[in-house]
Amino acid sequence: MTDKGGGPEPQQIKEEPEDFKQETETLMEILTYEENENKELCISQDEEQLELKQETDTLMEIPTYEEKENSEADKERDPQNREQRIPRDCKECGKSFGYFSQLKFHMRFHTKGKPFACMKCTQSFSKLTNLKSHMRTHTGEKPFSCKECGRSNSRINGLKKHMRTHTGKNHISHLKRHMRTHTGEKPFSCKGCDKSFSRIYSLKTHMRSHTGEKPFSCKGCDKRFSRIYSLKAHMRTHTGEKPFSCKECDTSFRDVSNLKRHMRIHTGEKPFSCTECDKRFGQISGLKIHMRTHTREKPFSCKECDKSFSQGSHLNSHMRIHTGENLFSCAECYISFSRISYLKRHMRTHTGEKPFPCKECDKSFSRIYNLKTHMRTHTGEKPFSCKECNTSFSDTSNLKKHMRTHAGERPFSYKKCD
Repeated sequence: MTDKGGGPEPQQIKEEPEDFKQETETLMEILTYEENENKELCISQDEEQLELKQETDTLMEIPTYEEKENSEADKERDPQNREQRIPRDCKECGKSFGYFSQLKFHMRFHTKGKPFACMKCTQSFSKLTNLKSHMRTHTGEKPFSCKECGRSNSRINGLKKHMRTHTGKNHISHLKRHMRTHTGEKPFSCKGCDKSFSRIYSLKTHMRSHTGEKPFSCKGCDKRFSRIYSLKAHMRTHTGEKPFSCKECDTSFRDVSNLKRHMRIHTGEKPFSCTECDKRFGQISGLKIHMRTHTREKPFSCKECDKSFSQGSHLNSHMRIHTGENLFSCAECYISFSRISYLKRHMRTHTGEKPFPCKECDKSFSRIYNLKTHMRTHTGEKPFSCKECNTSFSDTSNLKKHMRTHAGERPFSYKKCD
């Protein structure tokens, strides 16, 4: 075109294409609508609306990610290239999209592209919104709250599942998972070892024992953990928080497992039994220590002499013999002891107290060990066996005496007088 003077018309700066303006305005309207809906109906929000909001957030940020693909999108929006427009139908699955950017985003599901990487760990994601959700595992953010009980969740899906506990509408998958507790079915197998699990989440957690992955890091120190639960328990060592309280006494604990162990003191429960004898224990550590009486294992050795002990506390007490440290003194005779238990036992020689009575007869004892040895006279139990022959004894001292018959040892010899 020419002006009235016949010269060429000055070139004007192109305005943004109308369809691009409409696309942007539509996305902004959807975003505003979704944010208002979130404020008023956090829980009853429709699944498709939530997904649309997530993709809208992604689409608003994608244009800064790949310049090459952005240039193709710009060509499409340019009116001069409308005849060469890239198709908005997916060639892989046939799904149609209204905008090129939506098609570009969708193609990542076929190409398995995961351009959004977490800066805290090694995981990557195909969606920016999935990365945002994942980041909450590091930050601990839980923006979705239940209006019934106040419980917070990091994901909207987690909140919806939780809401079924209030409405009574439990998902069928929950029932299937629960049924495995009755059937013992464990359909999720580890390829690294022969272990199987009833839940896919348990398998994923277990796999970290092979890969060494520890995605959960403590902000207070440099420790890392493979499970979010372990991180939460560790954080209480920094905060001093002890949220698990015993209803029987005023003791509190940082960990629910420690509370469960403590409760056995009140209930008398002893779930850990010895396979060699009929003894039972409230803690697995007690069973492990006891098993050393059968195996004769003494893993704690003194560096000053050749003595070994089955318990670390016994080694600590023994070390006071070398250091000369005696912390506990008797007020009656001024004898000192390296352990408080030794002092208490010694005090009974002054008081004459015998707090351990036999239930089978009228005898009482000042030491629990003496009562246990005495009880074997009633039960006939002989737990101490000779490795050289088949003889058994009710007392370790009798076993030691017997062993001298095999070794030929005679420590108490008679010397004839002249």
